[in-house]
Amino acid sequence: MNASTKLQDKSDKINELESDLDPDYLPSDDEPFMNDKQLRYFELQLLKWRTDILEESRGTLNQLQDGPIREPDLNDRASSETDWGIELRTRDRQRKLIAKIDAALRRIKEGEYGYCQVTGEPISLARLRARPIATMTLEAQERHERQERISRDD
Repeated sequence: MNASTKLQDKSDKINELESDLDPDYLPSDDEPFMNDKQLRYFELQLLKWRTDILEESRGTLNQLQDGPIREPDLNDRASSETDWGIELRTRDRQRKLIAKIDAALRRIKEGEYGYCQVTGEPISLARLRARPIATMTLEAQERHERQERISRDD
């Protein structure tokens, strides 16, 4: 399966999910946690986010393929190269983000999405709406970050 076929499949999935969900729907604590509707909501958010990132990266790739920087002035060239360096670092961070999005989509399929990978407790809906790739509850994430700081200081 080539990249354009995969992209079309994702686009079809987005359209299917959008037709299934009320556009004003937001997951609520008043409904069962990670019910089908909530899972479809988060899957849609993740797929849209992934598609947006890929479209941005295609734009960057097209600009890179247009050829080298041809600024006659050395200062302008240095500025352009700095801008490209920042753009490429951004794309690298987004590449890593896509891997996290794909992992979250896998967790949805496996029935593990929305639950902390450390404690097994539900991750708050507010946290998941803010960061749909979250793998830990806020408390577990804070503990993890404190331990990282301590081990870095050693």
